[in-house]
Amino acid sequence: MSQQLADHPFTPHDHQQCIDQAMARAEALCRRQRARLTPLRRRVLELLWQSHRPVGAYELLEQLRTGSRAAPPTVYRALDFLQRVGLAHRLASLNAYTGCCYPGEPHAGQFLICRSCQASSELSSAGVSRSIRQATAAAGFSVEQQTVEIHGLCSRCRED
Repeated sequence: MSQQLADHPFTPHDHQQCIDQAMARAEALCRRQRARLTPLRRRVLELLWQSHRPVGAYELLEQLRTGSRAAPPTVYRALDFLQRVGLAHRLASLNAYTGCCYPGEPHAGQFLICRSCQASSELSSAGVSRSIRQATAAAGFSVEQQTVEIHGLCSRCRED
């Protein structure tokens, strides 16, 4: 597994670099997969990377409405595409979306979500994935998709 795309969002970093790297990797991944990163899909992905906070579809729609005539189905189709090609994840507990830090790499999403500031960070711990596989195999369960969402307080909010 390569280095995580974004610096850890709970520590100070150059956020514009996160966005630039994410967009460059998205374009490269779409070229390799022969998938079309349309202007709307690109803009939705940029909006997902604007902060390290998961974003709901209707919040994306509001942000897109300044300058375009996007409708809910359009936003959901863009989000479906981004998930399908491995550029975004849906966080079920928040009904929100976030950019993928490991685009194009096989991984099981593990997310730290701050309950105070709503920042999130994607991890890809082989140990966590292995433990889940072992526990589910022992139970005779076949895992088809794995996402772990861990809610708590980030270091910045804990200090406040």
